[in-house]
Amino acid sequence: MSSSELPREWPETNAADELTLLTEFLTFLRITAVNKLAGLDREAAAATPFPASPVFSALGVIRHLTSVERYWLSIVGGGMDVPNRWESPDPDIDFRLSEQDTPESVVAEYQHQWELSQHALRGKAAGDPSVKDADKTVRWLLTHLVQETARHVGHLDVLREFADGTTGE
Repeated sequence: MSSSELPREWPETNAADELTLLTEFLTFLRITAVNKLAGLDREAAAATPFPASPVFSALGVIRHLTSVERYWLSIVGGGMDVPNRWESPDPDIDFRLSEQDTPESVVAEYQHQWELSQHALRGKAAGDPSVKDADKTVRWLLTHLVQETARHVGHLDVLREFADGTTGE
């Protein structure tokens, strides 16, 4: 069984402030990313169609986005003590799947991370320094997450097209 598509809306064009705008764009991109798995079974979502990247799959990209967000927003931004897959010496740890990694489980972990991220940044202003790296502001962290997520949504576009021919947002 595979997950169904989540509703999404473009960010408001007259956002009240920059944190609202950055958060709305990040939310839009998060939903776009998980919707790339909607309707795929585990086999299609775990497929690795690029010979030069033998562990690169749609499930792996979502796991990677979870790790990216956990590191930058929860750990660096909010100083939270949460598991960090990147402490592994394996540079491909996000992309190495187990049989337990299904579209549903990987999306659920990513969505849980959205809640952790919101908690980690609650009450912070755009110019506030991050907890673990005072050289990086909340503004920088969110902008970085927007560009990183957007880049990987492009990868998911291609992986989805390889999986079943589906194109578009």
